[in-house]
Amino acid sequence: MPNKAIFLYGAGGHAKVIRDIVEASGGQVAGLVDDNPNLDRFMDLEVKHGMDGVNAVLVSIGINATRRKVVERLKQACPKLTFGKAVHPTAIVSPHATVEEGTVVMQGAILQSGVRVGKHAIVNTGASVDHDCVLGDYTHVSPHATLCGEVVVGEGTWIGAGSVVIQGIRIGKNSLIGAGSVVCKDIPDGVLAYGNPCRVIRKIE
Repeated sequence: MPNKAIFLYGAGGHAKVIRDIVEASGGQVAGLVDDNPNLDRFMDLEVKHGMDGVNAVLVSIGINATRRKVVERLKQACPKLTFGKAVHPTAIVSPHATVEEGTVVMQGAILQSGVRVGKHAIVNTGASVDHDCVLGDYTHVSPHATLCGEVVVGEGTWIGAGSVVIQGIRIGKNSLIGAGSVVCKDIPDGVLAYGNPCRVIRKIE
């Protein structure tokens, strides 16, 4: 269950979906926080421009690197701040799976037994993560991606929509797997890779 009253940091499309998840799970979004000084309301909710009165927050930013920067900034500025998490009631999450703080599991996603999802990660709509997979902090598994058993995804890596990662593959940190890829071999840190079969295209600067 999410915190009963929580703020979302980031007033964009991702926040719309997370609000639905929080409310469907019995929680309440108290408002939003955003860096845009010209934005005062979003989805009929107040938008704050500072952390006064905010005790619990969920960072609602889809881009991994940006989400990480915001979390690190908030931890430094507000050491007592609580980070919530949100799991939609239509998601199937094994009682033997682990989901850490700040993470969002969206509608229709599946986390099988032994799955471990790190902090501030996203398991997006309809994604399937099979047994004993490990998703690092700040990862993003896009809609309808499929991770077969015992896949390891490094911190900050983004798996594109509709991709398939076969069993036992290891994908490094801060890499990007393009949409619709079929990953049959390990992928190193910090690269763009895509295709069927998935191939490394270039390093990410």
